[in-house]
Amino acid sequence: MVRGGGHGLARVAVVVRAGAAPLFWAGVCAAGIGALVPGLTGRRIGGLAGAALFLVALAVVFCARRGRYAALVGSAVRAAKLDVLQDRAVSVRAWRRGHRWRLLLAPAAAVASAFAVPIAGGLLLAGCGAGLWLKAAWVGRRELAAGVLLWVRVDWLDARAGRPAGKTVKGYRTTGIAAGDAAPGGARRRTAALV
Repeated sequence: MVRGGGHGLARVAVVVRAGAAPLFWAGVCAAGIGALVPGLTGRRIGGLAGAALFLVALAVVFCARRGRYAALVGSAVRAAKLDVLQDRAVSVRAWRRGHRWRLLLAPAAAVASAFAVPIAGGLLLAGCGAGLWLKAAWVGRRELAAGVLLWVRVDWLDARAGRPAGKTVKGYRTTGIAAGDAAPGGARRRTAALV
């Protein structure tokens, strides 16, 4: 908590995007390893099942709670002067630390599933990561359209520093488009944009 009534704020898009890269690349690696195992169904069926699971996972993750996000965006209020903006790296590190066991166990489970259905588990995991990337990009488009950046109070996130549209989140805060060190959508801001 910040003295004087301010709050620590994390970028919504950064929290959404935090798991995208580790899930996607872990899934791609698991699918690659799975392709080396014939499995019970064979590689061809495993690959087709994996492609279907990739698309389903991408769609489910992308669409999940979008109505809630839209409602929170619509009721967002301007950040207070005493609010402290959390760096992108801090938000990403907090999310990944909170989800470290899932990030370790999910790829292991995907590789183990290759003995039954090769490739499929890895592509399912990669689809979840791709869905998070798309959702962060969707949030970024909303930010650009409104000309603001969206922030969420850190103490309203869950115990693993995630769920920026969860039940405990009562609203978003906004700042100007140049605030913070992350671009709309949660990617690293290019150095030229900071000048």
